[in-house]
Amino acid sequence: MMPKIVVTQPIHEAVLARLRSAGDVVMNQGPEPWSEEELYLHLKDADAMMAFMPDRVNRRTLLNAPRLKTIACALKGYDNFDLMACAQAGVSVSFVPDLLTEPTAELAIGLAIAAARHVLAGDTRVRRGYAGWRPQLYGIGLHGSVVSVVGLGAVGRAIVDRLCGFGCAQLLGVDPHGDDERLTMVSLGEALSQSDYVILAVPLLDVTRHLVNDTMLEGVRRGQILVNIGRGSVVDEAAVARALKDERLGAYAADVYEMEDWLLADRPRQIHPELLQHPSTVFTPHIGSAVKKVRRAIELQAAENLLVALNGNEPLAHYEASHRAAHVAASHCSVQP
Repeated sequence: MMPKIVVTQPIHEAVLARLRSAGDVVMNQGPEPWSEEELYLHLKDADAMMAFMPDRVNRRTLLNAPRLKTIACALKGYDNFDLMACAQAGVSVSFVPDLLTEPTAELAIGLAIAAARHVLAGDTRVRRGYAGWRPQLYGIGLHGSVVSVVGLGAVGRAIVDRLCGFGCAQLLGVDPHGDDERLTMVSLGEALSQSDYVILAVPLLDVTRHLVNDTMLEGVRRGQILVNIGRGSVVDEAAVARALKDERLGAYAADVYEMEDWLLADRPRQIHPELLQHPSTVFTPHIGSAVKKVRRAIELQAAENLLVALNGNEPLAHYEASHRAAHVAASHCSVQP
């Protein structure tokens, strides 16, 4: 009897064909996620699951999936998956850690430029009726600016690679584990007080939740451009809204939001309304990896991870609870003020 494979979002035809060659595939046609009840219905006799960003897996999920052997995540971050509960249930979990790096770094630079150069406001003015150049919408450029990158993992380092081509006056790094001769290493407080731009590329851990908060933003360099492409809950969105309102921050750009961090019981259920209403914000809907060839490659890697696990072997990017604990310990002081 072929294993049942549940895929929670639509995937490319080539990936779907690869999975169908090895199992009976049930796929959500999307793009809206299944309800919890629908997911449980599909998982009750499933052997494997391919998961995506809107998914969360906790003990309740696993109780409703008694046959589940493996979860292959077509994403990099694991904060919406209870890895300890999965390990205790004997369910392996795999991720795709590398393929998202370059497109996410590109988007970080795009968001920084869009926010600092008033791209959205300019677009609106042109569409309302353009009569030619006027002396307005002056912003700041990356050239000649001080730019900080907070979190120097793969994405943070890729952002630095790109910044080196813009002629920045100085590049600062926040991460005591970072070692890069292109950067001056500083604390988070120093980065916020000295930089024209701060780009957050930080994973969500217990110690990084609300890393950027009211206290930290008290000392922010006035007019600073803050960009978040790591995880939404690394910033306190209400604190950012307050900093924008009193013009301590010049702009805020993000691709990730607190509401998306599903395993946090006290997460907000929507993006902070004042951020959505503020004219100096630029937002994208978590499209850091939304490059066609990249998404296909991510799905293919996730599919291979899933099939390897179904065959009783360990996928290339296999995460166990012990691995996560070690990662948390290693990252404990990585971005502290």
